[in-house]
Amino acid sequence: MSSISAHRIETSPQQRREADRLIELLQRQGISNPAVLEAIRRTPRHFFIDEALASHAYANNALPIGQGQTISQPYIVARMTEILLSRGKLDAVLEVGTGCGYQTAILAQLVRRVYSVELLASLSEQAQTRLGLLGFTNVKFKHSDGKWGWSENAPYDAILVTAAPQTVPEPLLEQLALNASLIIPVGPQRSGQVLYKITRFRNRYEQEPLEAVSFVPLR
Repeated sequence: MSSISAHRIETSPQQRREADRLIELLQRQGISNPAVLEAIRRTPRHFFIDEALASHAYANNALPIGQGQTISQPYIVARMTEILLSRGKLDAVLEVGTGCGYQTAILAQLVRRVYSVELLASLSEQAQTRLGLLGFTNVKFKHSDGKWGWSENAPYDAILVTAAPQTVPEPLLEQLALNASLIIPVGPQRSGQVLYKITRFRNRYEQEPLEAVSFVPLR
């Protein structure tokens, strides 16, 4: 696990108050893992979005980050992370869809090693720069098609996917360790997407639908 070098990124008193209010809202929405809440509290979400949107950084909404992609709603980030950590401490986690790097930063504070794959090179490069400035040293990045995962570092204790495929990519299932879970939204954009937790056992996979969600498609 790594921690944020908070002194490197300026956060105003107003932004800190807004972050505190966001944490209170997430708690009212059922997020209860104190480590997840604290990671969200101390991660400067305004640093991951365009300056023109900074006044909305701590609202509980998804926001555009360019190229048809978004930074996920804080509730969804918290919910997926809390589910991922339900087994306890994790060593190696694969993130499919680095995006702006916000979810990556949350994970990096809570697990030992994060491997993050992103199809769009410019987003991957920006995320690497941001996490470097924040002082993270436990994240590795790859510019690649996320549906293939990152087999060189498998098996993973968990895999988290931040965009929605139409069907679950088989390589991601194969890269799970035994008793590990894949947290993934599945379905068409704008209608019918469901967040699933899929756990690998020795002779089978167990699929649990969690809730309706709305993600950009996995490209």
